[in-house]
Amino acid sequence: MEFRTIVDIPKPRFLIEPLERMLFVGSCFADSIGQRFVEEKFQAVVNPYGTMYNPVSVLHTIERLLPTLTDDELPRVVFVTLGTNHVYRLKATGEIVDNCQKRPQRLFDEEQLTVSECAGYLLQAVDLLRSRRPDVQVVFTVSPIRYRKYGYHESQLSKATLLLAVDQLLTCHAESPATYFPAYEIVLDELRDYRFYQEDMLHPSSQAVEYIWQQLVANYFSPAARQFLDDWRPIKQALQHRPFHPDSDEYQQFLTQAKADEAALMQRYAKC
Repeated sequence: MEFRTIVDIPKPRFLIEPLERMLFVGSCFADSIGQRFVEEKFQAVVNPYGTMYNPVSVLHTIERLLPTLTDDELPRVVFVTLGTNHVYRLKATGEIVDNCQKRPQRLFDEEQLTVSECAGYLLQAVDLLRSRRPDVQVVFTVSPIRYRKYGYHESQLSKATLLLAVDQLLTCHAESPATYFPAYEIVLDELRDYRFYQEDMLHPSSQAVEYIWQQLVANYFSPAARQFLDDWRPIKQALQHRPFHPDSDEYQQFLTQAKADEAALMQRYAKC
């Protein structure tokens, strides 16, 4: 007998390889997952211009970032985590801004993007990525973090708009290199318990983030990438060790060996 709802994770059309070059753009949930990839030695860039919550801001990040990258620096895998369909338009210019920068609210009009508008901005982002790197893979997720300031009902409507927009993109543009990872559903259905949330009862706890990481590893990582994690784990633990006597000769020898092991591991997998 099952006492929880298991979310089915569709098999992706690609697999993440060791030391993969990646980009994470979106809400603070993208920060949490992206940072885990950084810790595991993937070549990941995480929200290079700050946290972005809506499809327009995601597009702005990609438009701004790609011209700064050489062909060798372009990510093969891009994770986009959407937080809301609410945007803020600067009255003076009509521009949708990424950050109000604590300026007075009277300077902005708040708007809600429709499903089609969200899908259109996301498609522009995918097309832009593909124009620079044709083999790019884009993984869309919707952040499970609710927005108290909108009211919980309005927050659910916002998430529904984003979910429908991603579905519209995937359905109407089957040729696009995009997939959907159900992080939103995992937190709300599999982990439907407040023990999986932080003290604010809105943000997923570190345990919830770890569970989602495990689902990514199980479903999106190649056998080589999973083997890399196994090989990297003891070296990572050695480097994170905090001794009572960090200046001792014994610890310095230990640390030198750990760094040598790290360099050898990176060199071995760089050739894969």
